[in-house]
Amino acid sequence: MYLKKISLFNYKNFSEANFDFDNKINCFVGKNGIGKTNVLDAIYHLSYGKSYFNPLAVQNIKHGEEFFVIDAEFEKNERNEQILCSLKKGQKKILKRNGKAYEKFSDHIGFIPLVIISPADRDLIVEGSETRRKFMDSVISQLDSHYLQQLIQYQKVMSQRNALLKYFALNHVFENDTLSIYNEQLNSFGNYIFEKRKEFIDQFIPIFNTHHQAITGSQETVQLVYESHLFEKNLLTLLQENINKDRALHYTSVGTHKDDLSFEIDGHPIKKFGSQGQQKSFLIALKLAQFEFLKKQSGVKPILLFDDIFDKLDESRVSKIIEMVNSDTFGQLFISDTHPERTEAIVKSTHQTYKIFNL
Repeated sequence: MYLKKISLFNYKNFSEANFDFDNKINCFVGKNGIGKTNVLDAIYHLSYGKSYFNPLAVQNIKHGEEFFVIDAEFEKNERNEQILCSLKKGQKKILKRNGKAYEKFSDHIGFIPLVIISPADRDLIVEGSETRRKFMDSVISQLDSHYLQQLIQYQKVMSQRNALLKYFALNHVFENDTLSIYNEQLNSFGNYIFEKRKEFIDQFIPIFNTHHQAITGSQETVQLVYESHLFEKNLLTLLQENINKDRALHYTSVGTHKDDLSFEIDGHPIKKFGSQGQQKSFLIALKLAQFEFLKKQSGVKPILLFDDIFDKLDESRVSKIIEMVNSDTFGQLFISDTHPERTEAIVKSTHQTYKIFNL
């Protein structure tokens, strides 16, 4: 599978831009702020139906314009697939495949498998548990549409339960029977999500460890630890035990929406005890493991986006990545970089076909 060409209209800093791609390596080079990352984000947009860098969809429209359009042609399983994403101010975003609009964006997730490696990944370490849950969920959802639907239903029921808790507090009432209906539903969805996350982490950890050892030369011990209330008790019991707390807080305080993925080095949080270099190695191993996991499970090489990472890597890490490109581990690759000479030297050393776009 690969991206053949893309057209951008009023997307971020682009009024109009068209690119025809090589099916192996494509590089966007130029100064900071010129739009290299924006092209990568447009490609990401077509896979996930949203921006990697800006969750507010309307802010991806070029300043002073009313809409944006991203239009692209992929080749998958020897068939051409046209994917179009557009947004007009005040209206809902539209995502189309071969001219037909998706009723639910979730139906598209996984159709264009894609992994991005970016300096923004540091959020996975420094931000709260929601960022790491989203990482887990996005990997599982790319392969399992039923999981994604269960996740959506869980969020919906939790919002309804939270609204009910607020209603009770405002009106000084309490209806246990009504709350029990939501508890039963949350228990059903939550236990499914918990089991799938557990299964995913068990399969993912060995892949992650292999990549981390290859990048670092096995110099330190790192761990990924899945943390969940559901390791202690089933969700129904937890919800019943915490009802007084939930009534006081006006929201649901236990459940899979509180799960976390702990990143550790030698048994300590990497956020506090890992150097910048160690954190960098951890994140690259994590994303390369995501790539390999998706490839193994789907049988398709995901598109891989390297956003401005050569600036942040030392020579040994860069040579490790080149080694993987040469071993044909990766499929199509997109790279953004501020140094044209460095980029050209790196891609030439891969002995693969490539295109360089000077922005």
